[in-house]
Amino acid sequence: MDEQKPTPVDIPVDRMVPYRTRATRDKPIRWCSCGLSANQPFCDQAHRGTGHRPKAFQLPEDITVALCGCKATQNPPYCDGSHLAATARVIGSAT
Repeated sequence: MDEQKPTPVDIPVDRMVPYRTRATRDKPIRWCSCGLSANQPFCDQAHRGTGHRPKAFQLPEDITVALCGCKATQNPPYCDGSHLAATARVIGSAT
């Protein structure tokens, strides 16, 4: 059986930033991987029908983390700086 490929989603430029989030020890978090959630960076089920799935995780301690907003990270759900290149492409195409 073929796995459905996620439908590409255009991410608004104002979301091309990491979301600094305070994670509470052992509390489950569902990170939005599609960019459609109205409750960024958390999943609100807006991905239905796109092939995207949220990334569920929890941390063993209370900590502030930077969650990816551009959805291009190679280390989901964490920001890895991919938004810097994505933002440069968007700004460069506007000229």
